[in-house]
Amino acid sequence: MFEHKKLIITGGTGSFGNAVLRRFLDSDLAEIRILSRDEKKQDDMRKRYNNPKLKFYIGDVRDYQSVLNAVRGVDFIYHAAALKQVPSCEFHPMEAVKTNVLGTENVLEAAINCGVSRVVCLSTDKAVYPINAMGISKAMMEKVVVAKSRSSSNTVICATRYGNVMASRGSVIPLFTQQIRAGQALTITDPAMTRFMMTLDDAVDLVLYAFEHGNPGDIFVQKAPAATIETLARALTDLLGVPDHPINIIGTRHGEKLYEALLSREEMVAAQDLGGYYRVPPDLRDLNYGKYVEQGEVGISEAIDYNSHNTERLDKAGMQALLMKLRFMQAIVRGEQVEAEE
Repeated sequence: MFEHKKLIITGGTGSFGNAVLRRFLDSDLAEIRILSRDEKKQDDMRKRYNNPKLKFYIGDVRDYQSVLNAVRGVDFIYHAAALKQVPSCEFHPMEAVKTNVLGTENVLEAAINCGVSRVVCLSTDKAVYPINAMGISKAMMEKVVVAKSRSSSNTVICATRYGNVMASRGSVIPLFTQQIRAGQALTITDPAMTRFMMTLDDAVDLVLYAFEHGNPGDIFVQKAPAATIETLARALTDLLGVPDHPINIIGTRHGEKLYEALLSREEMVAAQDLGGYYRVPPDLRDLNYGKYVEQGEVGISEAIDYNSHNTERLDKAGMQALLMKLRFMQAIVRGEQVEAEE
């Protein structure tokens, strides 16, 4: 499906963008465009990959014209541009709205107007039962995706939803390794807090699956194991040869939950189990509800959501095995200086 086609990655200089780019560089795509605000990161990428397929566009998803200029002539869009730090969005919620909601509207409007074939948008588990500004903005982003998919006959718009992507920039694993190397105590919010654990490669697999199998308005979720923050911390200290490294409990930060959900109870009623993934199809009814016959499916009250407390739980050994799949951790164990997965 990618032969001689063109792809643009919004937010392409981030961890997700780099991971998707690495996978697609080896595909039959004729051209890959990177849209982001950061000229320094773009220049670093240009030098690192040194590939004639790559084209770079300075712009911001908040600005429709810059998105439109970058999108003209492309066949596929992977929309990863976002504000994703939970505490930052708590203090600046309107900034999250501008990027995550209005920015997505701009990307999808440009995609429809330019006749783009397929768009896959990146969402997060924090969009399910959201209690923080980042999650609320991503939940609204998903609503924009579904609404736009209803009126877009030639552009297939769908979304992928992830839990924590291990060792991505701004995540806790690079922070913990930095604290260990500096001889500082690890700062844990709540030892019992659980989070889904996914590698960047897992995330890219889900993107590819969505590009190939997505129908308008679909949301795809990859099944993933979870671990407590304490298990993650102990797995890291053991791997780095400091099993007795001190840990300080600092309490939850603004907007944090004890556990996250990848699918709500309401979504589980409609979700299709595809083996390694769930597909959540959109509600295709219009507003004339009287013409629809009740289907008699399992009631929402009987459904159970899919969350980081009831998924497969990793012990320390399982967490260590997953950590060692990461290029970041392999480099750290070898004693190399690295910051985060790219």
